[in-house]
Amino acid sequence: MSDETQNRPSGISDGRGHPGGSSGEQSPLQARAAFIKNRSWESVVSYNRGACARGGAQHGLNPESHAACQRKWEESQGCELTFFELLDFLKHCHRNAPFLFFNGNTFADLARQIGTVLFGEAPTLRRRELISALAHYVAGVFDLESLRSVVDSLWRSAQIEPGCRVRTLRGSLHGEVLRLLDDGRVVWRSSVGTELIALPESLLLDE
Repeated sequence: MSDETQNRPSGISDGRGHPGGSSGEQSPLQARAAFIKNRSWESVVSYNRGACARGGAQHGLNPESHAACQRKWEESQGCELTFFELLDFLKHCHRNAPFLFFNGNTFADLARQIGTVLFGEAPTLRRRELISALAHYVAGVFDLESLRSVVDSLWRSAQIEPGCRVRTLRGSLHGEVLRLLDDGRVVWRSSVGTELIALPESLLLDE
């Protein structure tokens, strides 16, 4: 057994079936770092306290799981994980419910904060959608395939050219690119016949 496997926190799978990048560009889900090295368990408790205050609930520790979750968190702080392994770990913490209320909000918010740094150079619209997908996965709203689909489609650099089939970020409109303007904006015609102008980062290739 390799050191990497030995150092993986409890609740993290062994990497088989993890989402990978498309050929030619590594998925950000495979980025490796000690993501929570500087995030103490006390800061996690503070996030939950804030979530409870905003939600009008009394903050409290779950006596059946809090100590175990704290121990796993502190053991994991020095571990280098892929970003996907981190998300799985946060999801695992959520499911183990170390707090009485708002466990999902607490660990999804941590995913948002770390994702904001990881995707800091992405265009604003795409960054917003990416971070939302991370939070939805940790909260259990998205499954693995949904997460992978969103991240792969938004992170990949789309080479938009006249004639390309495109769609909006949320998929509400589909259409075809007509031409590119000198300022970089895209003129495209939606499937309902409307001619639209959009920033390239607001469109995805429709495969």
